Amino acid sequence: LRCSCRRGGGLVQPGGSLRLACATSGLAFDAYAIGWFRQAPGKERVGVSCISSPGRTNHRDSVKGRFTISRDKRRNTVYLQMNSLKPEDTAVYYCAAVFDYSGSPDCPPNNMGYWGKGTQVTVSS
Repeated sequence: LRCSCRRGGGLVQPGGSLRLACATSGLAFDAYAIGWFRQAPGKERVGVSCISSPGRTNHRDSVKGRFTISRDKRRNTVYLQMNSLKPEDTAVYYCAAVFDYSGSPDCPPNNMGYWGKGTQVTVSS
C-alpha cells in the first residue's frame, strides 16, 4: 500500500504555479481521504489540504484561494494545484491517505495511515 508523491516538485519563482500528483495503489481509492502535508526546515509537518472520499475539501488558511485539491477516480490520483506561490510555501510536500469513516475532509497528521515519499518545492527568485 503506497501513496506516492510524484511529478510536480521543483523550483519555481514567486507567483508561479506547480501541480503535485499523488498516485495511490493497493487501496480502495474511493474509500480514503487524501491529504497533502508539508514540512519546512526546522519546523513540524503541517496539514495543507485534505479531500474526503466524496470530494469535500479543506485547506489551511495560508493557502486558501491559492491551492486547490482534487481527485481523479479513474487514475486513483489526487492533485494539489498550487498557484501564486510564495517563498513561505517552500517545504517538502507529502501526501497521505486515511480511511474515510465520516465523509468529512479531516486529515489529522497523526491519524494518516499511509504516507508517500516527499517532494521538494522551492519558491525562490
